Amino acid sequence: MRGDLNAALNPIPLYKQGVEEEKSELARLSSFAGAMAVGDLIKTTLGPKGMDKILQCSMSGGPDAGKLLVTNDGATILSKIGIDNPVAKVLVDISKVQDDEVGDGTTSVVVLASELLRETETLLGQKIHPQTVIDGWRKATNEALRVLESIAKNNSSNLEQFKSDLMNIARTTLSSKILQGKKEHFAKLCVEAVLKLNGKTDLQAIQIIKRLGNNMSDSYLEEGFLLEKKIGINMPKRLENARILIANTPMDTDKVKIFGSRVRVDSVAKVAELELAEKEKMKDKVNKILQHNCNVFINRQLIYDYPEQLFAEKGVMAIEHADFEGVERLAQVLGGEIVSTFDTPDKVRLGKCDLIEEIIIGEDKLIKFSGVAEGRACTIVLRGATQQILDEAERSIHDALCVLSQTVKEPRICYGGGAAEMLMATAVSQLAEKTPGKESVAIESFAKALRQLPTIIADNAGYDSAELVSNLRAAHTAGKSTYGLDMDKGTIGDMVELGILESYHLKRQVVSSAAEAAEMVLRIDNIIRAPPRPRQRDMRHH
Repeated sequence: MRGDLNAALNPIPLYKQGVEEEKSELARLSSFAGAMAVGDLIKTTLGPKGMDKILQCSMSGGPDAGKLLVTNDGATILSKIGIDNPVAKVLVDISKVQDDEVGDGTTSVVVLASELLRETETLLGQKIHPQTVIDGWRKATNEALRVLESIAKNNSSNLEQFKSDLMNIARTTLSSKILQGKKEHFAKLCVEAVLKLNGKTDLQAIQIIKRLGNNMSDSYLEEGFLLEKKIGINMPKRLENARILIANTPMDTDKVKIFGSRVRVDSVAKVAELELAEKEKMKDKVNKILQHNCNVFINRQLIYDYPEQLFAEKGVMAIEHADFEGVERLAQVLGGEIVSTFDTPDKVRLGKCDLIEEIIIGEDKLIKFSGVAEGRACTIVLRGATQQILDEAERSIHDALCVLSQTVKEPRICYGGGAAEMLMATAVSQLAEKTPGKESVAIESFAKALRQLPTIIADNAGYDSAELVSNLRAAHTAGKSTYGLDMDKGTIGDMVELGILESYHLKRQVVSSAAEAAEMVLRIDNIIRAPPRPRQRDMRHH
């Protein structure tokens, strides 16, 4: 008996020294607090009247070191801020998945997941077991997705109507971004660019180039491909029927590339012989390249003066130091391949295009490839007053392009402005009324979380959210399933007449991802943190 008492008073140590553990209720509260904090951080960016955040990146390391970001994109905000809470990182991950999968809806998915967990706090306070809540949520998710699918429309058979739907989706996507004031102009650019892809979702053929100057309305869509490089000296600045060899090979003076090696000579004449040998070696390489019957040579690495001079003498246009991403995209667009050795010219596939010319945008010279083998290639040239505006405009255009390309692949559409969320919430509430037991409370909590999205959209616009959402709920109960929030007038309206449409694929992904993430967090009953790595004492000066 005394042994049992001693064991109870002195529990057996299980973990190493420094390991922290949070159990059951404390672990759940800690996890919910982290998730809700992330939701509260970015919910002010939701909707057409959402606000922006300024992110000041740290000065140390990374491509964004010291940069200033102004954005309202949920995935960008969450990926740039350092988060220590383990559950908050789960929400960061679902926003990244949403960004990769659809391109937009990154804020909605995090806000919905955090609102689900906010509702769960009340349920657990009523002594409802987490597994009961999860069972109720699963039924609610299935019902919500069933109703969403039932109202989804497919107009892909009517090309004019489908193009109009794509324009409306682009306007809806851009209405919550920095491009809101010019959404008509940019929606047209995005739709034209995506329709050139002929149903493919690979956006490599659509290039975005940013140039400071003018204003955003001066942005335009350029046919063909633009490369941000200059043509070499004494070379033709315009070339028709181009046969292009794309390479990744050293075209500098061939050095003895062994670290620490030395070449000893006993006279200056021997140095001249070495230089001559290097020149001959380079000349042989250039001759091998010319055997490919190309009239344009594009290299990822530098091209020194001597080989450049040899190319100029033969009338071949040489372009150097095209960055790796540019070369890969260029090879795909021109229908060529990147080569590093030149011994088998008959096996190399050259890129082709109708015209290469040098153009000027602002103060910069660029090389334009027209009539490329990949006929769907095009470039969106963005203009703007500051670098922050250009960066945010690029993110907005990328989101719109992703959503549109996914809509072309999965052409079903649903209604925006909170209409889809309220429709799902109404159906889930009706399911809760039919369901016996404690599960009905969990199902109703799912409906409340869905209603929070139109509530937050109205709050962000400064309107009376309680009145708007209750009017919207009454309209949906009366069977007006296409009604949503009109943020311009601060009333409810018919989304069909207003042309506020969203991708069905986007909405489905938001609901399923948020439900899965919230379910995963709800299952947590223990958080174990490893001890920090002990710092080794510096003994160098002892």
